[in-house]
Amino acid sequence: MKKISWRLILILAVFTIAVIYVLPTFKPSFWPHNKINLGLDLQGGMHLVLEVETDKAVESTLERFSQEIGEMIKRENLRNVSVAMVNGLRLSVRITDLTQEKTFQELMDKEFRDLRLVSRTQDMDSLTMVLDLPDEETRHIKNLSVQQALETIRNRIDQFGVSEPDIRIQGTNRILIQLPGVTDTQRAKELIGKTAILEFKLVNEDIEPETAEKSGVPAGSAIYYQVRQDPGTNREIRVPYVLVDRTLLTGAYLTDARVQIDSQFNEPYVSINFDRKGGRIFERITGENVKKRLAIVLDNKVYSAPVIQEKISGGEARITGYFTTEEARDLAIVLRAGALPAPVKILEERTVGPSLGADSIRKGLTSMMVGGILVLLFMMIYYQASGIVANIALVLNILLIAAGLAAFQATLTLPGIAGIILTIGMAVDANVIIFERIREELDIGKTPRAAVDGGYERSTLTILDANVTTLIAALVLFQFGTGPVKGFAVTLSLGVIASLFTSLILTKHIFDYFLITRKFKRLSI
Repeated sequence: MKKISWRLILILAVFTIAVIYVLPTFKPSFWPHNKINLGLDLQGGMHLVLEVETDKAVESTLERFSQEIGEMIKRENLRNVSVAMVNGLRLSVRITDLTQEKTFQELMDKEFRDLRLVSRTQDMDSLTMVLDLPDEETRHIKNLSVQQALETIRNRIDQFGVSEPDIRIQGTNRILIQLPGVTDTQRAKELIGKTAILEFKLVNEDIEPETAEKSGVPAGSAIYYQVRQDPGTNREIRVPYVLVDRTLLTGAYLTDARVQIDSQFNEPYVSINFDRKGGRIFERITGENVKKRLAIVLDNKVYSAPVIQEKISGGEARITGYFTTEEARDLAIVLRAGALPAPVKILEERTVGPSLGADSIRKGLTSMMVGGILVLLFMMIYYQASGIVANIALVLNILLIAAGLAAFQATLTLPGIAGIILTIGMAVDANVIIFERIREELDIGKTPRAAVDGGYERSTLTILDANVTTLIAALVLFQFGTGPVKGFAVTLSLGVIASLFTSLILTKHIFDYFLITRKFKRLSI
């Protein structure tokens, strides 16, 4: 009786918790407010495959080395040494005064020992060296750029508010993204794909943009455009700016970005905050360039170019630029999440409509109900009253699977519904093994109570072996599978665990209740 009471407490506790977790799916206001998440194939949404342009990450690293070497040359006053990029993947260093070669080499060995010497060409008056990154370092940069892109995209999507997104690396340089429930696909693509490289550059006041467009841009400058939409005509307006190439400050020092409303013009803008180092750099830049225009550039597009009225301390700035509230919010998201280490391009894009998802749910549930009803009828006809016990266990088994999906915030997919249907068959299979063992015990003349005890004792190891091996296979599928395969593995794993509980504990308690507590003398099986 003590065993029965403990078993009863366990069963009641498990099913009470299961009901608590399942109820929010049907009544969202109920605690704990976690309902079953539907996958992309059931509620619609976006499927994207992105390719990270890893070569650009290597190019950016070499460009940074080029700028740092150039700064070192100026700092050490090596007037006859110059550095330039070659095809984006190599650096060319030219020394026109060979007496400065030794000094330059010592500096390179001290500060840039990671660069590899590819070739060295010397004539009477000059020396040319071609440098690049070692193969191992190149591979490391490419792998790191994919990992960083994954984390950056995940941060952006989390702030975008998508429930249960599926984001993973596919192959060497691709990222698979599934966003269930997303309807504004264009906005999501822009948010995900924006490189978000924030730069502060001075405006070249010595030449008018119109003149530069006609006669050419002076050395050390480039033309950038501010792109905005005319609210009256909905036409795109491109305003040119001539900016000094040198970047004075980047978004690497950002700590926060928030949407604010301008009290004077009632327009949204993005307020940004720098860390201590960034704040000091920004204070120095604004102090040295009072009355000059400082352009705020994001992904090579000018957002604004205000005149610096005075030195700005405190590490705060604002980005304005004819935003809608939604555009300002998306800009703040990408700035907070950080810049992508390399550009990404969309290789594959699919959109699943909500109506198609609803049709999938309807067909999946219909197939589950038809299969379940046929199984219930078979068990009730073939095993009589014992079949009803198995049917009770089967219904509660499905309840436990649903509760597991809600509790672990797993995502139910169409293959997941297939996993539930398979679990129905597996749960019945366990009961069939038990019932056949009980029949064998009854055939040799044992009492109903002894036959039930013997049947469960003889079948337990068989059921455990079969279900544990299935569970191992499901866990392997979950670990190494993607998308639909993982959805199938989730419901199959939950189903195996639920099946073990209902077939070995729940049904045994029901039999013990009728045979021990109610003292039934005959067993209908």
